Amino acid sequence: MRHEQTYNTILLDDLVDITCNADGRVRIKLDNNGSNSYQLESIPGVLTRTAKLYPDHIALVSRPDVNGKRTTYTFQEYESTVRIVAKAFLKLGLERYHGVCIIGFNSPEWFVTELATIYAGGIAVGVYTTNSPEACQYCAEHSRANIIVVEDEKQLRKILQIKHNLPYLKAIIQYDGIPIEKDILSWGDLLDIGKRESENKLSHVLKMIGINECCILVYTSGTIGNPKAVMLNHDNLLFSTRRLLPVLHMKKKSEVIVSYLPLSHIAAQIIDIIINIMLASTVYFADPSALKGTLINTLLVAQPTIFLGVPRVWEKIYEKMQEKVHSNGVIKTWIAEWAKEQALYYYTNKINGINYKQWSYFFAKWLVFDKVKAALGLNKCYIYITGAAPINIDIKKYFLSLDIPLMEIYGMSECSGPHTINDLKYSMVGVGKSLPGLYIKLDNINEHDEGEVCMNGRHIFMGYLNAPKQTEEAKDKDGWLHSGDFGKFDSNGNLFITGRIKELVITSGGENVAPYNIEQAILSELSYLSNAMVIGDQKKYLIVLVTLKSNMNEKTGAPLDTLAPDVLKWAHSIGSSAKTVTEVINSRDVAIYEEIDKAIKRANMQAISNAQKVQKFEILPHDFSIPTGELGPTLKLKKNVVQKMYADLIDKMYE
Repeated sequence: MRHEQTYNTILLDDLVDITCNADGRVRIKLDNNGSNSYQLESIPGVLTRTAKLYPDHIALVSRPDVNGKRTTYTFQEYESTVRIVAKAFLKLGLERYHGVCIIGFNSPEWFVTELATIYAGGIAVGVYTTNSPEACQYCAEHSRANIIVVEDEKQLRKILQIKHNLPYLKAIIQYDGIPIEKDILSWGDLLDIGKRESENKLSHVLKMIGINECCILVYTSGTIGNPKAVMLNHDNLLFSTRRLLPVLHMKKKSEVIVSYLPLSHIAAQIIDIIINIMLASTVYFADPSALKGTLINTLLVAQPTIFLGVPRVWEKIYEKMQEKVHSNGVIKTWIAEWAKEQALYYYTNKINGINYKQWSYFFAKWLVFDKVKAALGLNKCYIYITGAAPINIDIKKYFLSLDIPLMEIYGMSECSGPHTINDLKYSMVGVGKSLPGLYIKLDNINEHDEGEVCMNGRHIFMGYLNAPKQTEEAKDKDGWLHSGDFGKFDSNGNLFITGRIKELVITSGGENVAPYNIEQAILSELSYLSNAMVIGDQKKYLIVLVTLKSNMNEKTGAPLDTLAPDVLKWAHSIGSSAKTVTEVINSRDVAIYEEIDKAIKRANMQAISNAQKVQKFEILPHDFSIPTGELGPTLKLKKNVVQKMYADLIDKMYE
């Protein structure tokens, strides 16, 4: 051992650049130019310091209980609870480098469990609540989980089905409700165990924690086979966050965040958990039904200063706002359109480096924008982020016209979250430039100046757990992470993501086609479509499957058959009497099919070759969603699932 520092921080020897072992230690890339010379700290060290500096500041605010009451935790209470749970984990037999799986919706208990695991020398493993028992088993077995913490009976029943197949498992804890079996510990039981333990063992463990050792696993949602487990250490997470904070101009003890995106995803790990302990921000927890429409309730209470939404969240907000617009009178609509023009003009000038006081914009802000933000619970918000998937430029422009500038972040689990950010300083489109101190390049550049996006820096992951071959494919000997994304730079050095290499379509004629740009072009031509999915690998021509925007079941999140209000109004305006998706498909509604066909033809005009033009389309019987299986937990489209679901339809389109 060497390099002992304050706050229980040591940098351990026996270093390598890449490891796939749970107990591996990697070399931290330090340089002398200041960009990578942040203080070396552990996650327990950061939380300990924050709790000492701001003991009475509110750290966490739970979602309301059955009586509508929210429980708050100060940073002193938060850190104290983490220590109690860490002592309980050690008592229950948590071994160093073994996993603690956490399966539940965002809550103070989720945060405490993760940090307590790290305090106790274990590895925190977030598991998606949508996982099947078999998927949960894989994560628990692969991470050698000693402990599994579940939210409720629903998640517990999954574990009870598989626990006999988990050789390392020593304890199961349920943090919400009363366990249905005697050998399952409640959250209260866990706290009682920890309170009875002395600090001695925990203090010893904390002194042995290396910031270059794995502390969390992020399981990626692989399309084929089992997911890969991304190994991230203390320094990965803290360095990545420290690179982001100055760009966002976030301040200590001032920020409020709403936690609602899955904590098993790297985006929520950074924004919700790590920023919280670094900046002493206050985190409000949303209801589990947040993505089904109740998020607005939490936003109105919390009044966040920073809000992260994946593209589909922004799209849902857009759709709800469109419904409101259609119900406005002529005068209100005219005023809103005038205000939007002022905002677009103001931001276009700003992006082009023209800064002057545009009084019409400030008047529009007072008259319209402030009221819109207040209705969304975003009137105190000054940082709006989109990430985790590409966003349609039309959605981005729409929010910009409402004085809600969406900063687009590009990154992945393997680079500890953010790598580039488009903060609208240089361009409205693209994913921007690398954060300071991070490096980026394109590999194997083709004739269109596109290449694979590769990233380097202190934030790059250690390796995939127990997967040396996959690690070698992703991270080369010089430390460059190969993202699997196609990208290109504009003349100002802004990065544009043009597609996924794995999703590249190679037609039977040998033409390489990136579906993403074609899909976005179609969606831009007709805003009443919610999805467009291009298919054509090893086929003579391209086809596209589209979905019409429809209403959603607010309880389940599943799509309904009824057309969304704006789609209904549009349909009637073009001469269709259809009110449901089923009516449209069964009658082959001439008006709607013709409009979709025209939109595709307009999109085809942008194609660089005939091989990149869509020849046929079909409307699918319902929109995509998590309950129906087409979307993953972070609302990303599972293209392989869609292709299997509609294999017969696809075959007919090639007859």
